[in-house]
Amino acid sequence: MRPFVVNVADLVHKPAARRRERLSGTLPGLRVGVAEVPAEEDLDVETTLEWVTDGLLASGTVSAPWRAECQRCLGPARGRIHFEFRELFEREPRDGESYRLGHDSIDMEPLVREQVLLELPLVPLCGPDCRGLCATCGADRNQGQCGCDAAEVDPRWAALEGFLADPQIDDLPAE
Repeated sequence: MRPFVVNVADLVHKPAARRRERLSGTLPGLRVGVAEVPAEEDLDVETTLEWVTDGLLASGTVSAPWRAECQRCLGPARGRIHFEFRELFEREPRDGESYRLGHDSIDMEPLVREQVLLELPLVPLCGPDCRGLCATCGADRNQGQCGCDAAEVDPRWAALEGFLADPQIDDLPAE
């Protein structure tokens, strides 16, 4: 069973015919980098389908859970993406501009799959205030201070330290 296929026979070639649909189902293989939509969890789609001159217009929202490894502390990160869409389904779809309208149905899976992949976080974090790992000892700084000297500067950057303390930098004209 394909959860994102919708029968639209009652809308085709009926100007201004409109119907709301709620769809829910799983889609395996939704992954970008380390972020993924769990294969066992449902994606929710709410859409309004409307017959227009060029075909069938689908507009609505998609909501999906995601999980990943935090890119700062390596702990678990999870969240939910929500986005809106407005796409056209045509008998002869234009590559990259519209989707295929079948005889009496549309398959929203390609639309949902494409949009979810675009919305998954490229740098997932467990929280916006994640402090990450200590660069010296590897301790999780979200759990507390590790005792390492925070003022220690990488010797490769030491030459720039005096540059930051130069009072003339503040006097440079703005462009």
